[in-house]
Amino acid sequence: MTQRPSWSARRTRAFNRVFARMAGFARPATGFVSQPEPRSTGHFARGRQLMAGNLMFAGHLIEAKDAMLWDLPMPHDAFVEEVHGFTWLDDLAAVGDAGARHLAQRWLWGWMDAYGAGRGPGWTPELAGRRLIRLIHHALFLLRGIESEGSHMFFRVLGRHALFLGRRWSAAPPGIARFEALTGLLYAGLSLTGMERHIAPARRALAEECRRQVNAQGGIPTRNPEELLEVFTLLTWAEAALIESGHDPLEEMRAAIGRIAPTLRTLRHSDGSLARFHGGGRGLDGRLDMALAASGVRKRQVDGLAMGFARLSAGRTSIIVDAAPPPTGRASHNAHASTLAMEVTSGRRPILVNCGSGASFGEEWRRAGRATPSHTALALDGYSSARLGAPGIIAGARLEALEDVPRHVPVQISQAVDGSRFEGGHDGYVATHGLTHARILELTHDGRGLVGEDLLLVMEDGDKRIFDAALDATRLEGIAWAARFHLHPDVEAEIDLGGSAVSMMLKSGEVWVFRHEGRCEMTLEPSVYLEKGRLRPRATKQVVLSGRAVEYATRIRWSLAKAQDSAQGIRDLYRDDAELIA
Repeated sequence: MTQRPSWSARRTRAFNRVFARMAGFARPATGFVSQPEPRSTGHFARGRQLMAGNLMFAGHLIEAKDAMLWDLPMPHDAFVEEVHGFTWLDDLAAVGDAGARHLAQRWLWGWMDAYGAGRGPGWTPELAGRRLIRLIHHALFLLRGIESEGSHMFFRVLGRHALFLGRRWSAAPPGIARFEALTGLLYAGLSLTGMERHIAPARRALAEECRRQVNAQGGIPTRNPEELLEVFTLLTWAEAALIESGHDPLEEMRAAIGRIAPTLRTLRHSDGSLARFHGGGRGLDGRLDMALAASGVRKRQVDGLAMGFARLSAGRTSIIVDAAPPPTGRASHNAHASTLAMEVTSGRRPILVNCGSGASFGEEWRRAGRATPSHTALALDGYSSARLGAPGIIAGARLEALEDVPRHVPVQISQAVDGSRFEGGHDGYVATHGLTHARILELTHDGRGLVGEDLLLVMEDGDKRIFDAALDATRLEGIAWAARFHLHPDVEAEIDLGGSAVSMMLKSGEVWVFRHEGRCEMTLEPSVYLEKGRLRPRATKQVVLSGRAVEYATRIRWSLAKAQDSAQGIRDLYRDDAELIA
């Protein structure tokens, strides 16, 4: 049964509609005072696909050559949000030729005819802010060849956006949505004639959001690396627009940028992508490095955790571990049960990954992606280290908060004899099975070898009683556990050495070998890689170590070592981004 949105959600939607219509009665903008540089960059290949009629948004593909985007059926709320957010304009601008401009103009003026008067689903503060940023960034691209009547219509709609955001930005949920709304409002104040009065309120509100949402360690409440990158990008855009317009940058904004940049450097794998945790993806190609370069901040976290993540790196190898309790409450609606999960990358090639967010593939995939077995982590007896609560309707979407999360996650990072060492544990299975999970990782100084150890331990007398009861329920057969190591789809894997190892071949030519010790079974099983922008989950494989805990201490040792380098003198430059809709 579909749940109705809450009374507060219905009230918010009603006020959005009212203020969007009212904004049309105020004096419109008539032109640009100044125009920020077009910093929002898109994907050339995706732009070409749009021109060919392959319209893919939020994981849904509609093949409609020469169609008007707004006449098409909208299969999902996420699809509606993506098309009304106008990020597709970045992709068409990346192509930049006459055909791309014609399509962008046709869709934009079609949107203005259908929705520009304040109607339709696109009039939320976050979507209006996201859309306004793109319209200002790409105004020269859009207005070329447009007659004066069309130009007047364009500026009327920009003015309506500014007036709407001036009244409704505070209705955007805290976090990325509010940063989008406020950045759009600041852009309008700096760029549009007659909208200067919005500059000061937008500056004050952005300063307050920087203080409230970006903590002293450069993290945000959701602990989503990709969302942190988007907040960081918006702040760098806003700061640059202020400077270009002759305004002093905000001290709070500059401080927030200075806190976030080292955290993002820690969360950056050696291939330039972000670690995929808590609903975040790898980030748009080049977005992370561009934002870091634009910030001018060169520092990185020297030691300790960054937004609750630990990093080990040496040679060409990077390892990022989720080493803190997951978010709770409102911040956990897209969070994953991923405590002590990890990702491993060699050079430009991911090896071990988490499955990722399945939100674009439907509700079942979204829930599956949040569970511990969808991560390179250890899961116990079919349980995740945190559980999903009862679903509720939040901002029109059906979401569940995390409950029964690990509370105690001790971590220590130190130097080992031959490299660096990570030690962490969590109590996510204590209440259900009396077991604490600990994970130890040692990376050699040259990055060619990783030795891991997973332990299941009964720590306290009270835990013994819970463990004994759980063991009795299995008729003393033992509590089932499985340590999963999900492989990136580009990794070719096969059982080797008579079943005692798994060989992993990377496209760079490197070969890595996975082995284990102890009394457990090793299998190579199917898995999936949930990647934003694809039509369907990508098939891949996972190495699974499984066994049963029958004593108060269970020890699982494993290793991952490079057996062969890429060919000497050959650089790994190939990027598999041609088949974006496969």
